[in-house]
Amino acid sequence: MSKWRIYKGIGKPHQGIKKLPPAPRWRQYDGKILDDRQLEEDPHLERRFGHIKRGITFQASEKEIILVNTSLYLRRPLLVTGKPGTGKSSLAYAVAHELGLGRVLRWSITSRSNLKDALYRYDAIGRLQEANLTKSEPDIGQFIRLGPLGTALLPTKEPRVLLIDEIDKSDIDLPNDLLNIFEEGEYEIPELARLPEDKEKVKIFPHDGNDKVSIIRGQIRCAAFPFVVITSNGERELPPPFLRRCLRLDISDPDPEKLAKIVDAHFGDLDKSLIQKRNELVNLFLAKREGGDLATDQLLNAIYLLTKGIDFHTDENIKEELLNDVLRYLSSSDY
Repeated sequence: MSKWRIYKGIGKPHQGIKKLPPAPRWRQYDGKILDDRQLEEDPHLERRFGHIKRGITFQASEKEIILVNTSLYLRRPLLVTGKPGTGKSSLAYAVAHELGLGRVLRWSITSRSNLKDALYRYDAIGRLQEANLTKSEPDIGQFIRLGPLGTALLPTKEPRVLLIDEIDKSDIDLPNDLLNIFEEGEYEIPELARLPEDKEKVKIFPHDGNDKVSIIRGQIRCAAFPFVVITSNGERELPPPFLRRCLRLDISDPDPEKLAKIVDAHFGDLDKSLIQKRNELVNLFLAKREGGDLATDQLLNAIYLLTKGIDFHTDENIKEELLNDVLRYLSSSDY
């Protein structure tokens, strides 16, 4: 295995991130680390099929491993496209798990998402109410919480993992709003920048916990640019300036070999009496996928039902429609 690979796609934690070389000069940042936080493993990592963790079961292809490492070396966001259910968002969890980078900071995009909320939120009304109740000036840090993007840009020794999920659902201006952040790796919280000099250092809440972090004069600048995974289902085109700042990876439907590895990762301890029926479901899924879009987790759902006693082939109490419903095409025009 090539020594240049930081992420190896093996699904087992290791210290490879410590071998990541310095960034290119044009992607180096000098944020001062004020709080050496102990990062906890992501609680959302456990999406259970039995006892298996999501980050372990992800089966990275050679192309995916290469693009992840390229993104890590160049400190550039990774734009991941592909059909629903191909594992676009799971890639972020797999990298965080293997490289020990703590919780994935997830920003799920909607048409109402905006850059400011992703950076931080300030509860001005709550602070005013507190001031009226206590007849004193409350600590402003109690009323500011960083968003997922804002937390990802905190200065840390190792890069955080940020998942920006389904960017194509955003308002048309959001991708362009991200350009400066992706280039400069910093932002300002004006409410803190305006404080008098005797209050230059304020502790506020990060997105991923209640252990406060220190901010000086409202300025936040990363020390290590985060590993950013941006997913898109291709529902609309993204602007060229945004694409220029990203590396692009398209994840296709898993071929039979990769699909077998995914199934084995989730159901490798399957009872021998069910292995043949599991294989029949896999073959049915592959044949059915030729006629329309199906997601891999639909197959996993079918196999899970099989492990719970549902026999799609011989159980008279289970109608044939059940299997058709579980493996129904994703497109509303396909049946």
